[in-house]
Amino acid sequence: MTHRTSDTADEWPAPPDAFDLLDPVLGHHIVNTLGWHILRPLQTEAVAPLLDGEDAVLLAPTAGGKTEAAVFPLLSRMNGRGWKGTSVLYVCPLKALLNNLHPRLETYAGWLGRRVGLWHGDVTTSRRRHLLVQRPDILLTTPESLESMLVSTHVDHHSFFSGLRSVVIDEVHAFAGDDRGWHLLAVLERLGRVAGRPLQRVGLSATIGNPAELLGWLQGSGHGRRPGRVIAPEAKQVPPPTGVTHPAGDIELDYVGSVANAAIVIAALHRGEKRLVFCESRRTVEELGEQLRLRGVTTFLSHASLSVDERRRAESAFAEARDCVIVSTSTLELGIDVGDLDRVIQLDAPRTVAAFLQRLGRTGRRSGASRNCLFLALDDDGLLSAAALLLQWSRNWVEHVTPPPEPRHLVAQQLLALCLQEHQVGENLWQQWWGGIGPFGPGAAPVVRHLVEQGYLNQDSGLLFIGPEAEHRYGHRHFMNLTAVFTAPPEFTVLNGRTEIGRTDPDLLTEEVQGPRRLLLAGRSWQVTHIDFSRRRCFVTPVDEGGRARWAGFGAERILSFELTQAARDVLLGEDPPVRLTGRATARLTQAREVLLDTVHPGGTVITRRSDRDVRWWTWAGHRANATLAATLQSAVSPHRRAHAHWIRLRDDLTPKEWMNTVDQAHEGLTLPEVDWHAVRGLKFAEALPPSLAEATLAARTVDEAGARLTLEEPVRFAMLQAEG
Repeated sequence: MTHRTSDTADEWPAPPDAFDLLDPVLGHHIVNTLGWHILRPLQTEAVAPLLDGEDAVLLAPTAGGKTEAAVFPLLSRMNGRGWKGTSVLYVCPLKALLNNLHPRLETYAGWLGRRVGLWHGDVTTSRRRHLLVQRPDILLTTPESLESMLVSTHVDHHSFFSGLRSVVIDEVHAFAGDDRGWHLLAVLERLGRVAGRPLQRVGLSATIGNPAELLGWLQGSGHGRRPGRVIAPEAKQVPPPTGVTHPAGDIELDYVGSVANAAIVIAALHRGEKRLVFCESRRTVEELGEQLRLRGVTTFLSHASLSVDERRRAESAFAEARDCVIVSTSTLELGIDVGDLDRVIQLDAPRTVAAFLQRLGRTGRRSGASRNCLFLALDDDGLLSAAALLLQWSRNWVEHVTPPPEPRHLVAQQLLALCLQEHQVGENLWQQWWGGIGPFGPGAAPVVRHLVEQGYLNQDSGLLFIGPEAEHRYGHRHFMNLTAVFTAPPEFTVLNGRTEIGRTDPDLLTEEVQGPRRLLLAGRSWQVTHIDFSRRRCFVTPVDEGGRARWAGFGAERILSFELTQAARDVLLGEDPPVRLTGRATARLTQAREVLLDTVHPGGTVITRRSDRDVRWWTWAGHRANATLAATLQSAVSPHRRAHAHWIRLRDDLTPKEWMNTVDQAHEGLTLPEVDWHAVRGLKFAEALPPSLAEATLAARTVDEAGARLTLEEPVRFAMLQAEG
């Protein structure tokens, strides 16, 4: 019998036996409990390879059924082969996403008499102890929690993970693009060695530009040794849009000029509907939230510096409410269920096209509804960035997910974590724990030597074990600081009585102010009544207005890519994105094109002289390419070495002849950007590296050789401009 599903109006051709390969009890509930009569294309194509133990990357838009595509075959395999104990890990980048998935996966596993457990930093100690005694068949967790389990003296990790067979990595692209991906990959290699077998790896992802490369990275030491495939029947690119409403959705770009004006527009539009607004900073979330509440709009907020309870209240209320707005950073970009959403609104532009696709995919889930997104630009830079991003999106371009190069600081962290896990490791055997994958191979030997020389590791009788310097730096609270990959700037916890509201930047509590000190947090203003500096706490009471929000942090600056910056040049040269432009947006873009007329040229780059001290090379090449060019063309660049995404400041006495000579020399080889040592502190565990290696690691992450070379090959036009004003 061929089963069919009623969860969509589409009819998909499917192999007649794909459904029947699943466990019959599971199939019964899929039909009779969920009301599905066929599987979605992704789910159909995933059944056979996952049942056979293949590695895979499953690609589909948001709400494309990726979780079921992975879990249904693995549950069937678990039952068919009689797996015991914790045999499947389900890893997510966000605790909120784990919390959201837990009841759904409990239901699926419960149909087969299997159990699901939840383990992350917010799970109580008593609940974790229960899981150690009654091991779940599927464990939902984060990479940091897995690391904690491996190094904990309270967890017998060899026993707990002895039955491990498969790992599902949700939102794998979110891991792979930063250092959490390298950490996850290293932890998976160690888990496979603890379990005594290679682990099947299944990554779930939204649309990306290089899925095959992502699969190869995810396989780690199994790449080329284990079977693997990309499964993406629904992830085909949408054709370039030809009108304001098209298969990809209804997209509009508007210019509003300020957060207050954005609040006026949001409050007036789409009343009675559920709206999700994305902002690019926590500060903007807070300011918009306050403005919306002042206008009587039911508003909820979500960002990383709000307390867990505050975020959960907002997410729960938003999921159940109708006429309301939730304002969020990227915390709600991933697959957390926020209920039946009507509209997505974006202030300025997200950092990547991939992020836009995730956010766009939050809408259009109801039958008859279309995907939609309204862009509200707060300033000219935001308008140009949004137009450029939409132009690239219309060209069917999506960023490649590329792991950060040369993660030497994580090699140091993993060596220390391994010595904690095993107590002692052979000085010539440590590479085996990672199967020789890239950064953890023979090239890591200098890091090991440095760790021994500096006392992070002790060495005796051919064995490595934790040394006094590691105890001193990371030993607090059972080495808890060793399990987190990122360095976070210190923040103060904000409390109203005993209720935690969130965390704020300490500068807001120490700078001089006239009158009472007030904070803006959770969309409300608070007056500070007491500051406990020793415990990093401040106590507040509610007030009507006047609060301020601010957060500092590493990596807070928006880094524009070569491709998006080139698209911005195309916009200035007259190409509009094929979306609906409001009159305000059209007028402002026309003004921007007039102001920047002499900085762009269809035949190459431009060097302008606005005054005796302001000579700029308008490359439109992005931050990393310009940093690379500034380092390479050092003799021609201003001593201040200022490089923007759009331009590089040159010496004010530079002549065209000197310029050509410098460019000719640059063709012989590019130079890595210079690194400010203060920036290295953003690499956690950088102190465990030799200074030269720490700087080289960061330099390798700020370079764009391809973009720099393409820019150098373009003709240069010299333009003389009048000084402004």
